[in-house]
Amino acid sequence: MMLNRLKKIWIFPIIIAVYFCAIGVDTMDVDASQYASMSMEMKQSNSFLKVYDLGNDYLDKPPFLFWINSISMHIFGVNNFAFKFPSILFAILTIFATYRLAKLFYEEKVAWLSAIIIATCQATFLITNDIRTDTILMGWVITSLWLIGEWSLSGKNKYFFLASIAIGGGMITKGPIALFVPVFAFGSHWILQRNFKFLFKPIYLIGILIIGIILIPMSIGLYQQFDLHPEKIIEGKQNVSGLRFFYWTQSFGRITGESIWNNNAHFSFLFENLLWGMLPWTLFFITAIILDWFNLIKNKFIVKSSEEFITTGGILLTYCSLSLSKYQLPHYIYVILPLIAISTAKTIHSIFWKNETNNIKKVLVPLQLIILSILIVLPVIISIFIFPELFKWSLIFTILSVTVTLFIVRINKIYQKIISISIALVTVINIFLSIVFYPELLTYQSGNVIGRYIKDKKIENDDFVMYKYSGSARNIHFYAKRIIHSVNKISELMPNQYLLTMDEGFKDLQLSKRKYEIVKEGADFHVAILTPEFLNKKTRSQNVLKYYVVKILD
Repeated sequence: MMLNRLKKIWIFPIIIAVYFCAIGVDTMDVDASQYASMSMEMKQSNSFLKVYDLGNDYLDKPPFLFWINSISMHIFGVNNFAFKFPSILFAILTIFATYRLAKLFYEEKVAWLSAIIIATCQATFLITNDIRTDTILMGWVITSLWLIGEWSLSGKNKYFFLASIAIGGGMITKGPIALFVPVFAFGSHWILQRNFKFLFKPIYLIGILIIGIILIPMSIGLYQQFDLHPEKIIEGKQNVSGLRFFYWTQSFGRITGESIWNNNAHFSFLFENLLWGMLPWTLFFITAIILDWFNLIKNKFIVKSSEEFITTGGILLTYCSLSLSKYQLPHYIYVILPLIAISTAKTIHSIFWKNETNNIKKVLVPLQLIILSILIVLPVIISIFIFPELFKWSLIFTILSVTVTLFIVRINKIYQKIISISIALVTVINIFLSIVFYPELLTYQSGNVIGRYIKDKKIENDDFVMYKYSGSARNIHFYAKRIIHSVNKISELMPNQYLLTMDEGFKDLQLSKRKYEIVKEGADFHVAILTPEFLNKKTRSQNVLKYYVVKILD
Protein backbone atom coordinates (compact mmCIF):
# COMPACT_ATOMS: atom_id res chain seq x y z
CA MET A 1 0.00 0.00 0.00
CA MET A 2 1.05 3.60 -0.54
CA LEU A 3 0.92 4.27 3.18
CA ASN A 4 3.65 1.70 3.73
CA ARG A 5 5.75 3.38 1.07
CA LEU A 6 5.25 6.83 2.58
CA LYS A 7 5.98 5.58 6.09
CA LYS A 8 9.39 4.20 5.26
CA ILE A 9 11.79 6.14 7.43
CA TRP A 10 14.40 6.35 4.70
CA ILE A 11 12.38 8.95 2.81
CA PHE A 12 13.19 11.67 5.34
CA PRO A 13 16.95 11.00 5.68
CA ILE A 14 17.22 11.28 1.90
CA ILE A 15 15.37 14.62 1.91
CA ILE A 16 17.41 15.90 4.85
CA ALA A 17 20.58 14.81 3.06
CA VAL A 18 19.55 17.14 0.23
CA TYR A 19 19.35 19.99 2.74
CA PHE A 20 22.92 19.18 3.75
CA CYS A 21 23.99 19.25 0.09
CA ALA A 22 23.25 22.97 0.23
CA ILE A 23 25.88 23.45 2.94
CA GLY A 24 28.47 23.49 0.17
CA VAL A 25 26.68 26.45 -1.44
CA ASP A 26 28.03 29.84 -0.37
CA THR A 27 25.74 32.46 1.16
CA MET A 28 23.80 34.78 -1.12
CA ASP A 29 23.64 38.54 -0.79
CA VAL A 30 22.05 40.40 0.79
CA ASP A 31 20.26 38.88 3.78
CA ALA A 32 21.99 35.52 4.21
CA SER A 33 25.44 37.06 3.71
CA GLN A 34 24.64 39.82 6.19
CA TYR A 35 23.42 37.33 8.80
CA ALA A 36 26.52 35.18 8.32
CA SER A 37 28.80 38.19 8.71
CA MET A 38 26.92 39.42 11.80
CA SER A 39 27.00 35.97 13.41
CA MET A 40 30.76 35.86 12.84
CA GLU A 41 31.11 39.36 14.30
CA MET A 42 29.10 38.34 17.38
CA LYS A 43 31.24 35.25 17.78
CA GLN A 44 34.45 37.28 17.59
CA SER A 45 33.28 40.10 19.88
CA ASN A 46 31.22 37.99 22.33
CA SER A 47 28.65 40.80 22.33
CA PHE A 48 25.39 38.86 22.63
CA LEU A 49 23.02 41.47 24.08
CA LYS A 50 24.12 44.32 21.84
CA VAL A 51 24.04 43.40 18.14
CA TYR A 52 26.33 45.02 15.59
CA ASP A 53 26.70 44.94 11.83
CA LEU A 54 30.23 45.77 10.65
CA GLY A 55 30.71 47.67 13.89
CA ASN A 56 27.51 49.69 13.48
CA ASP A 57 24.44 49.49 15.71
CA TYR A 58 21.94 47.01 14.27
CA LEU A 59 18.18 47.47 14.75
CA ASP A 60 16.14 45.15 12.57
CA LYS A 61 15.85 41.41 13.27
CA PRO A 62 15.73 39.99 16.82
CA PRO A 63 18.96 38.30 17.95
CA PHE A 64 18.18 34.57 18.21
CA LEU A 65 19.48 33.75 14.70
CA PHE A 66 22.77 35.48 15.54
CA TRP A 67 22.94 33.86 18.97
CA ILE A 68 22.52 30.31 17.72
CA ASN A 69 24.75 30.81 14.67
CA SER A 70 27.56 32.38 16.69
CA ILE A 71 27.39 29.48 19.16
CA SER A 72 27.54 27.09 16.21
CA MET A 73 30.60 28.97 14.92
CA HIS A 74 32.25 28.65 18.32
CA ILE A 75 31.82 24.87 17.98
CA PHE A 76 32.43 24.28 14.25
CA GLY A 77 34.39 27.35 13.19
CA VAL A 78 33.47 30.17 10.79
CA ASN A 79 32.20 28.28 7.75
CA ASN A 80 29.09 27.37 5.77
CA PHE A 81 28.33 24.35 7.92
CA ALA A 82 28.29 26.32 11.16
CA PHE A 83 26.05 29.00 9.62
CA LYS A 84 23.50 26.67 8.01
CA PHE A 85 23.43 23.77 10.48
CA PRO A 86 21.12 25.39 13.10
CA SER A 87 18.54 26.29 10.45
CA ILE A 88 18.58 22.75 9.07
CA LEU A 89 17.94 21.45 12.59
CA PHE A 90 14.90 23.72 12.85
CA ALA A 91 13.71 22.50 9.44
CA ILE A 92 13.84 18.95 10.81
CA LEU A 93 11.89 20.14 13.87
CA THR A 94 9.33 21.66 11.49
CA ILE A 95 8.83 18.33 9.71
CA PHE A 96 8.37 16.49 13.01
CA ALA A 97 5.99 19.06 14.53
CA THR A 98 3.93 19.23 11.33
CA TYR A 99 3.48 15.46 11.50
CA ARG A 100 2.49 15.60 15.17
CA LEU A 101 -0.02 18.42 14.70
CA ALA A 102 -1.65 16.70 11.71
CA LYS A 103 -1.83 13.41 13.60
CA LEU A 104 -3.90 15.08 16.36
CA PHE A 105 -6.78 15.71 13.96
CA TYR A 106 -6.36 13.34 11.02
CA GLU A 107 -5.45 9.74 10.33
CA GLU A 108 -1.85 8.71 9.95
CA LYS A 109 -1.83 8.84 6.14
CA VAL A 110 -2.57 12.57 6.27
CA ALA A 111 0.05 13.15 8.99
CA TRP A 112 2.81 11.42 7.02
CA LEU A 113 1.83 13.16 3.81
CA SER A 114 1.82 16.53 5.63
CA ALA A 115 5.38 15.89 6.79
CA ILE A 116 6.47 14.90 3.29
CA ILE A 117 4.87 17.99 1.70
CA ILE A 118 6.52 20.45 4.10
CA ALA A 119 9.83 18.59 3.70
CA THR A 120 9.75 18.64 -0.11
CA CYS A 121 8.12 21.93 -1.06
CA GLN A 122 10.53 24.20 -2.90
CA ALA A 123 10.33 26.93 -0.27
CA THR A 124 11.76 24.61 2.40
CA PHE A 125 14.62 23.57 0.14
CA LEU A 126 15.28 27.27 -0.49
CA ILE A 127 15.36 28.44 3.13
CA THR A 128 17.65 25.60 4.22
CA ASN A 129 20.10 27.00 1.65
CA ASP A 130 19.51 30.77 1.51
CA ILE A 131 19.33 31.16 5.29
CA ARG A 132 16.85 33.66 6.76
CA THR A 133 15.17 33.97 10.13
CA ASP A 134 12.10 32.28 8.64
CA THR A 135 13.44 28.72 8.83
CA ILE A 136 13.88 28.96 12.59
CA LEU A 137 10.65 30.93 13.01
CA MET A 138 8.73 28.24 11.13
CA GLY A 139 10.09 25.58 13.49
CA TRP A 140 9.16 27.53 16.63
CA VAL A 141 5.65 28.39 15.40
CA ILE A 142 4.56 24.94 14.20
CA THR A 143 5.98 23.46 17.42
CA SER A 144 3.87 25.88 19.47
CA LEU A 145 0.78 24.97 17.41
CA TRP A 146 1.37 21.25 17.92
CA LEU A 147 1.84 21.70 21.68
CA ILE A 148 -1.24 23.91 22.04
CA GLY A 149 -3.17 21.24 20.15
CA GLU A 150 -1.89 18.60 22.55
CA TRP A 151 -2.90 20.77 25.50
CA SER A 152 -6.38 21.53 24.19
CA LEU A 153 -7.13 17.85 23.58
CA SER A 154 -5.45 16.31 26.64
CA GLY A 155 -5.79 19.08 29.21
CA LYS A 156 -2.16 18.52 30.30
CA ASN A 157 -0.71 21.92 31.21
CA LYS A 158 2.87 20.86 30.51
CA TYR A 159 2.09 21.12 26.79
CA PHE A 160 0.85 24.69 27.19
CA PHE A 161 3.97 25.72 29.11
CA LEU A 162 6.19 24.18 26.43
CA ALA A 163 4.12 25.96 23.76
CA SER A 164 4.72 29.26 25.57
CA ILE A 165 8.46 28.62 25.46
CA ALA A 166 8.21 27.95 21.71
CA ILE A 167 6.25 31.18 21.18
CA GLY A 168 8.89 33.09 23.15
CA GLY A 169 11.59 31.46 21.01
CA GLY A 170 9.74 32.56 17.89
CA MET A 171 9.43 36.13 19.17
CA ILE A 172 13.17 36.47 19.79
CA THR A 173 13.65 35.07 16.28
CA LYS A 174 11.34 37.35 14.28
CA GLY A 175 9.02 39.27 16.54
CA PRO A 176 5.31 39.27 17.47
CA ILE A 177 4.28 37.21 14.42
CA ALA A 178 5.26 34.13 16.47
CA LEU A 179 2.43 34.97 18.88
CA PHE A 180 -0.08 36.10 16.27
CA VAL A 181 -0.12 32.85 14.29
CA PRO A 182 -1.17 30.64 17.25
CA VAL A 183 -3.77 33.24 18.27
CA PHE A 184 -5.14 33.38 14.71
CA ALA A 185 -5.14 29.60 14.27
CA PHE A 186 -6.64 28.49 17.57
CA GLY A 187 -8.74 31.63 18.16
CA SER A 188 -10.64 31.12 14.90
CA HIS A 189 -10.82 27.36 15.54
CA TRP A 190 -12.40 27.74 18.98
CA ILE A 191 -14.77 30.53 17.89
CA LEU A 192 -16.15 28.55 14.94
CA GLN A 193 -16.47 25.49 17.15
CA ARG A 194 -18.38 27.70 19.62
CA ASN A 195 -15.87 26.49 22.19
CA PHE A 196 -15.71 29.84 23.96
CA LYS A 197 -14.34 28.47 27.24
CA PHE A 198 -10.90 28.29 25.61
CA LEU A 199 -10.88 32.02 24.84
CA PHE A 200 -10.36 33.06 28.46
CA LYS A 201 -8.32 30.86 30.75
CA PRO A 202 -6.16 31.84 33.76
CA ILE A 203 -3.32 29.69 32.42
CA TYR A 204 -2.83 32.25 29.65
CA LEU A 205 -1.41 34.65 32.25
CA ILE A 206 1.27 32.09 33.09
CA GLY A 207 1.98 31.71 29.37
CA ILE A 208 2.44 35.48 29.05
CA LEU A 209 4.81 35.40 32.02
CA ILE A 210 6.89 32.61 30.43
CA ILE A 211 7.08 34.52 27.15
CA GLY A 212 8.03 37.69 29.02
CA ILE A 213 10.88 35.93 30.83
CA ILE A 214 12.25 34.64 27.52
CA LEU A 215 12.12 38.18 26.09
CA ILE A 216 14.12 39.69 28.99
CA PRO A 217 17.68 39.22 27.61
CA MET A 218 16.76 40.68 24.23
CA SER A 219 14.85 43.56 25.85
CA ILE A 220 17.80 44.40 28.11
CA GLY A 221 20.09 44.47 25.09
CA LEU A 222 17.74 46.76 23.13
CA TYR A 223 17.33 49.10 26.10
CA GLN A 224 21.06 49.33 26.77
CA GLN A 225 22.01 49.75 23.12
CA PHE A 226 19.33 52.24 22.05
CA ASP A 227 16.96 53.56 24.74
CA LEU A 228 19.84 54.60 27.01
CA HIS A 229 21.47 56.43 24.07
CA PRO A 230 18.91 58.81 22.53
CA GLU A 231 21.79 60.67 20.89
CA LYS A 232 22.42 57.78 18.47
CA ILE A 233 21.32 58.31 14.90
CA ILE A 234 19.48 55.26 13.51
CA GLU A 235 18.23 55.41 9.92
CA GLY A 236 18.59 59.20 10.02
CA LYS A 237 16.63 59.61 13.28
CA GLN A 238 17.60 60.38 16.86
CA ASN A 239 15.93 59.23 20.08
CA VAL A 240 15.08 55.83 18.61
CA SER A 241 13.72 53.33 21.12
CA GLY A 242 14.87 49.77 20.55
CA LEU A 243 12.01 48.44 22.68
CA ARG A 244 9.37 50.38 20.76
CA PHE A 245 10.90 49.28 17.48
CA PHE A 246 10.70 45.60 18.38
CA TYR A 247 7.32 45.56 20.07
CA TRP A 248 5.58 47.97 17.69
CA THR A 249 7.34 49.55 14.71
CA GLN A 250 8.87 46.40 13.23
CA SER A 251 5.44 44.75 12.85
CA PHE A 252 2.59 47.26 13.23
CA GLY A 253 4.62 50.17 11.90
CA ARG A 254 4.63 48.56 8.47
CA ILE A 255 0.84 48.83 8.49
CA THR A 256 0.53 52.31 10.02
CA GLY A 257 3.32 53.75 7.88
CA GLU A 258 5.69 54.46 10.80
CA SER A 259 8.26 52.05 9.38
CA ILE A 260 10.61 53.40 6.72
CA TRP A 261 10.31 50.14 4.79
CA ASN A 262 7.83 50.34 1.92
CA ASN A 263 7.90 48.48 -1.40
CA ASN A 264 4.18 48.97 -2.17
CA ALA A 265 3.56 45.22 -2.40
CA HIS A 266 0.01 44.36 -3.41
CA PHE A 267 -2.39 42.06 -1.56
CA SER A 268 -1.77 39.06 -3.81
CA PHE A 269 2.05 39.37 -3.67
CA LEU A 270 2.58 36.64 -1.08
CA PHE A 271 0.12 34.28 -2.78
CA GLU A 272 1.90 34.69 -6.11
CA ASN A 273 5.16 33.69 -4.45
CA LEU A 274 3.52 30.68 -2.83
CA LEU A 275 2.74 29.37 -6.32
CA TRP A 276 6.41 28.52 -6.87
CA GLY A 277 7.22 28.09 -3.18
CA MET A 278 4.77 25.18 -2.89
CA LEU A 279 6.06 23.33 -5.95
CA PRO A 280 5.56 20.48 -6.77
CA TRP A 281 2.35 20.61 -4.68
CA THR A 282 1.00 23.93 -6.00
CA LEU A 283 -2.10 22.58 -7.76
CA PHE A 284 -3.13 20.61 -4.69
CA PHE A 285 -2.48 23.63 -2.44
CA ILE A 286 -4.78 25.85 -4.53
CA THR A 287 -7.44 23.14 -4.57
CA ALA A 288 -7.16 22.79 -0.79
CA ILE A 289 -7.74 26.51 -0.20
CA ILE A 290 -10.81 26.52 -2.47
CA LEU A 291 -12.33 23.36 -0.96
CA ASP A 292 -11.70 24.49 2.63
CA TRP A 293 -13.64 27.68 2.08
CA PHE A 294 -16.37 25.99 0.08
CA ASN A 295 -16.94 23.53 2.91
CA LEU A 296 -16.89 26.28 5.53
CA ILE A 297 -19.55 28.27 3.70
CA LYS A 298 -21.58 25.11 3.09
CA ASN A 299 -21.46 24.37 6.84
CA LYS A 300 -22.54 27.95 7.64
CA PHE A 301 -19.28 28.79 9.40
CA ILE A 302 -19.73 26.10 12.01
CA VAL A 303 -16.86 23.71 12.72
CA LYS A 304 -17.84 20.42 14.34
CA SER A 305 -16.03 19.15 17.43
CA SER A 306 -14.54 16.35 15.30
CA GLU A 307 -13.10 18.85 12.78
CA GLU A 308 -10.40 21.50 12.88
CA PHE A 309 -10.13 25.05 11.57
CA ILE A 310 -6.60 25.61 12.86
CA THR A 311 -5.00 25.24 9.45
CA THR A 312 -7.51 27.27 7.42
CA GLY A 313 -7.89 29.99 10.05
CA GLY A 314 -4.15 30.22 10.61
CA ILE A 315 -3.50 30.45 6.87
CA LEU A 316 -6.18 33.05 6.10
CA LEU A 317 -5.77 35.41 9.07
CA THR A 318 -1.97 35.32 8.97
CA TYR A 319 -1.99 35.94 5.23
CA CYS A 320 -4.33 38.91 5.57
CA SER A 321 -2.30 40.45 8.41
CA LEU A 322 0.97 40.11 6.49
CA SER A 323 -0.59 41.42 3.28
CA LEU A 324 -1.64 44.63 5.02
CA SER A 325 2.02 45.50 5.42
CA LYS A 326 3.40 48.14 3.09
CA TYR A 327 6.62 46.13 2.85
CA GLN A 328 6.58 42.45 1.90
CA LEU A 329 9.12 39.88 0.77
CA PRO A 330 8.34 36.35 -0.53
CA HIS A 331 9.67 34.53 2.55
CA TYR A 332 7.44 36.43 5.00
CA ILE A 333 4.61 33.95 4.33
CA TYR A 334 6.76 30.88 5.00
CA VAL A 335 5.74 30.92 8.67
CA ILE A 336 2.48 29.19 7.66
CA LEU A 337 3.97 26.66 5.24
CA PRO A 338 3.37 23.79 7.71
CA LEU A 339 -0.32 24.71 7.94
CA ILE A 340 -0.51 24.84 4.15
CA ALA A 341 1.16 21.40 4.04
CA ILE A 342 -1.47 19.91 6.35
CA SER A 343 -4.33 21.46 4.40
CA THR A 344 -2.81 20.21 1.15
CA ALA A 345 -2.26 16.69 2.52
CA LYS A 346 -5.85 16.53 3.74
CA THR A 347 -7.07 17.48 0.26
CA ILE A 348 -4.81 14.96 -1.51
CA HIS A 349 -6.11 12.29 0.85
CA SER A 350 -9.75 13.13 0.12
CA ILE A 351 -9.12 13.18 -3.65
CA PHE A 352 -7.02 10.04 -4.05
CA TRP A 353 -7.78 7.87 -1.05
CA LYS A 354 -11.43 8.67 -0.38
CA ASN A 355 -12.34 9.38 -4.01
CA GLU A 356 -14.64 12.20 -2.87
CA THR A 357 -13.99 14.50 -5.81
CA ASN A 358 -13.53 12.49 -9.00
CA ASN A 359 -14.15 15.47 -11.27
CA ILE A 360 -11.35 17.41 -9.59
CA LYS A 361 -9.08 14.39 -9.89
CA LYS A 362 -9.66 14.24 -13.63
CA VAL A 363 -8.44 17.83 -13.96
CA LEU A 364 -5.55 17.70 -11.48
CA VAL A 365 -3.86 14.53 -12.69
CA PRO A 366 -3.04 15.70 -16.25
CA LEU A 367 -2.03 19.16 -15.00
CA GLN A 368 0.29 17.64 -12.40
CA LEU A 369 1.81 15.42 -15.09
CA ILE A 370 2.63 18.56 -17.09
CA ILE A 371 4.42 20.07 -14.06
CA LEU A 372 6.35 16.86 -13.51
CA SER A 373 7.35 16.75 -17.18
CA ILE A 374 8.80 20.26 -16.86
CA LEU A 375 10.75 19.20 -13.76
CA ILE A 376 12.27 16.29 -15.69
CA VAL A 377 13.68 18.51 -18.44
CA LEU A 378 14.45 21.54 -16.24
CA PRO A 379 18.20 20.79 -15.96
CA VAL A 380 18.51 20.63 -19.75
CA ILE A 381 16.52 23.86 -20.10
CA ILE A 382 18.93 25.53 -17.68
CA SER A 383 21.95 24.33 -19.63
CA ILE A 384 20.55 25.38 -23.01
CA PHE A 385 19.37 28.87 -22.12
CA ILE A 386 21.41 29.84 -19.03
CA PHE A 387 24.68 27.95 -18.47
CA PRO A 388 25.74 25.88 -21.52
CA GLU A 389 28.86 24.77 -19.61
CA LEU A 390 26.57 22.68 -17.38
CA PHE A 391 25.21 20.57 -20.24
CA LYS A 392 26.99 17.37 -19.21
CA TRP A 393 25.68 17.59 -15.65
CA SER A 394 22.23 18.62 -16.86
CA LEU A 395 22.05 15.60 -19.09
CA ILE A 396 23.10 13.29 -16.23
CA PHE A 397 20.40 14.62 -13.93
CA THR A 398 17.75 14.49 -16.64
CA ILE A 399 18.62 10.85 -17.31
CA LEU A 400 18.43 10.23 -13.56
CA SER A 401 14.98 11.86 -13.40
CA VAL A 402 13.74 9.77 -16.33
CA THR A 403 15.14 6.58 -14.78
CA VAL A 404 13.48 7.26 -11.43
CA THR A 405 10.20 8.09 -13.15
CA LEU A 406 10.24 4.88 -15.22
CA PHE A 407 10.92 2.90 -12.06
CA ILE A 408 8.01 4.50 -10.22
CA VAL A 409 5.46 4.12 -13.04
CA ARG A 410 5.47 0.38 -12.38
CA ILE A 411 3.23 1.18 -9.41
CA ASN A 412 -0.34 0.31 -10.30
CA LYS A 413 -2.42 3.12 -8.83
CA ILE A 414 -2.29 6.57 -10.41
CA TYR A 415 -2.15 8.46 -7.09
CA GLN A 416 0.85 6.38 -6.06
CA LYS A 417 2.61 7.41 -9.25
CA ILE A 418 1.69 11.09 -8.92
CA ILE A 419 2.84 11.46 -5.32
CA SER A 420 5.95 9.29 -5.60
CA ILE A 421 7.16 10.94 -8.81
CA SER A 422 6.53 14.41 -7.32
CA ILE A 423 8.69 13.56 -4.30
CA ALA A 424 11.43 11.97 -6.40
CA LEU A 425 11.69 14.71 -9.04
CA VAL A 426 11.75 17.66 -6.65
CA THR A 427 14.47 15.85 -4.69
CA VAL A 428 16.58 15.23 -7.81
CA ILE A 429 16.10 18.83 -8.98
CA ASN A 430 17.29 20.25 -5.67
CA ILE A 431 20.36 18.02 -5.67
CA PHE A 432 21.10 19.43 -9.13
CA LEU A 433 20.54 23.00 -7.92
CA SER A 434 22.76 22.53 -4.86
CA ILE A 435 25.76 20.79 -6.39
CA VAL A 436 25.64 22.12 -9.96
CA PHE A 437 23.51 25.22 -10.59
CA TYR A 438 24.08 27.34 -7.46
CA PRO A 439 27.88 26.90 -7.45
CA GLU A 440 28.00 28.08 -11.07
CA LEU A 441 25.60 30.95 -10.35
CA LEU A 442 27.67 32.12 -7.37
CA THR A 443 30.77 32.59 -9.50
CA TYR A 444 28.98 35.82 -10.51
CA GLN A 445 28.71 36.95 -6.88
CA SER A 446 32.05 38.54 -6.18
CA GLY A 447 31.85 38.70 -2.38
CA ASN A 448 32.36 35.01 -1.70
CA VAL A 449 34.97 34.75 -4.47
CA ILE A 450 36.99 37.67 -3.08
CA GLY A 451 36.56 36.57 0.53
CA ARG A 452 37.98 33.15 -0.25
CA TYR A 453 40.78 34.78 -2.26
CA ILE A 454 41.80 36.85 0.79
CA LYS A 455 41.80 33.79 3.02
CA ASP A 456 43.60 31.51 0.55
CA LYS A 457 46.30 34.12 -0.15
CA LYS A 458 46.64 34.74 3.61
CA ILE A 459 46.46 38.50 3.11
CA GLU A 460 46.96 40.25 6.45
CA ASN A 461 44.26 42.31 8.20
CA ASP A 462 45.18 45.80 7.02
CA ASP A 463 46.55 44.75 3.65
CA PHE A 464 43.20 44.45 1.87
CA VAL A 465 40.77 47.36 1.50
CA MET A 466 37.83 48.41 -0.66
CA TYR A 467 37.30 51.64 -2.58
CA LYS A 468 34.10 52.66 -4.40
CA TYR A 469 33.01 49.05 -4.44
CA SER A 470 29.27 48.67 -5.12
CA GLY A 471 29.19 44.92 -5.72
CA SER A 472 28.04 42.03 -3.52
CA ALA A 473 30.26 42.93 -0.60
CA ARG A 474 28.32 41.46 2.31
CA ASN A 475 29.86 38.01 2.25
CA ILE A 476 33.44 39.18 1.69
CA HIS A 477 33.75 39.53 5.46
CA PHE A 478 32.38 36.06 6.22
CA TYR A 479 34.64 34.20 3.81
CA ALA A 480 37.67 36.33 4.66
CA LYS A 481 36.80 35.54 8.31
CA ARG A 482 37.20 39.19 9.29
CA ILE A 483 35.70 42.60 8.54
CA ILE A 484 37.21 44.22 5.44
CA HIS A 485 37.32 48.03 5.64
CA SER A 486 37.04 50.72 2.98
CA VAL A 487 39.15 53.78 2.19
CA ASN A 488 37.77 57.11 0.99
CA LYS A 489 40.70 58.28 -1.11
CA ILE A 490 43.29 56.69 -3.36
CA SER A 491 45.94 58.66 -1.48
CA GLU A 492 45.19 56.62 1.65
CA LEU A 493 46.50 53.46 -0.01
CA MET A 494 49.83 52.08 1.13
CA PRO A 495 52.41 50.16 -0.93
CA ASN A 496 51.75 46.40 -1.07
CA GLN A 497 48.09 46.84 -0.12
CA TYR A 498 45.42 45.04 -2.11
CA LEU A 499 42.50 47.11 -3.36
CA LEU A 500 39.05 45.88 -4.40
CA THR A 501 37.21 48.30 -6.64
CA MET A 502 34.98 48.62 -9.69
CA ASP A 503 35.09 50.69 -12.88
CA GLU A 504 34.65 54.10 -11.23
CA GLY A 505 37.27 53.42 -8.59
CA PHE A 506 39.60 51.84 -11.15
CA LYS A 507 39.48 55.03 -13.24
CA ASP A 508 40.39 57.06 -10.15
CA LEU A 509 43.35 54.74 -9.60
CA GLN A 510 44.51 55.21 -13.18
CA LEU A 511 44.24 59.00 -12.89
CA SER A 512 46.20 58.96 -9.64
CA LYS A 513 49.32 57.75 -11.44
CA ARG A 514 49.90 55.18 -8.71
CA LYS A 515 51.67 52.03 -9.88
CA TYR A 516 49.62 48.89 -9.51
CA GLU A 517 49.22 45.34 -10.72
CA ILE A 518 45.86 43.70 -11.48
CA VAL A 519 45.90 40.35 -9.67
CA LYS A 520 42.27 39.37 -10.15
CA GLU A 521 39.19 40.57 -12.02
CA GLY A 522 35.75 39.22 -12.70
CA ALA A 523 32.00 39.82 -13.02
CA ASP A 524 29.55 40.66 -10.25
CA PHE A 525 25.75 40.36 -10.10
CA HIS A 526 23.16 40.34 -7.31
CA VAL A 527 22.25 36.67 -7.84
CA ALA A 528 19.44 36.64 -5.26
CA ILE A 529 17.41 38.81 -7.65
CA LEU A 530 17.74 37.10 -11.01
CA THR A 531 16.60 38.95 -14.12
CA PRO A 532 15.78 37.64 -17.60
CA GLU A 533 18.68 39.70 -18.97
CA PHE A 534 21.16 38.02 -16.64
CA LEU A 535 19.75 34.52 -17.16
CA ASN A 536 19.96 34.94 -20.93
CA LYS A 537 23.47 33.83 -21.84
CA LYS A 538 23.45 36.24 -24.81
CA THR A 539 22.77 39.39 -22.76
CA ARG A 540 24.47 38.45 -19.47
CA SER A 541 27.76 40.19 -20.15
CA GLN A 542 25.95 43.53 -20.59
CA ASN A 543 24.17 43.15 -17.25
CA VAL A 544 27.03 42.43 -14.87
CA LEU A 545 29.45 44.78 -13.16
CA LYS A 546 33.19 44.31 -13.38
CA TYR A 547 35.43 44.20 -10.32
CA TYR A 548 39.19 44.45 -9.97
CA VAL A 549 41.62 43.35 -7.28
CA VAL A 550 44.85 45.30 -7.69
CA LYS A 551 48.07 45.34 -5.71
CA ILE A 552 49.50 48.78 -5.07
CA LEU A 553 53.18 48.83 -5.98
CA ASP A 554 54.23 52.28 -4.75
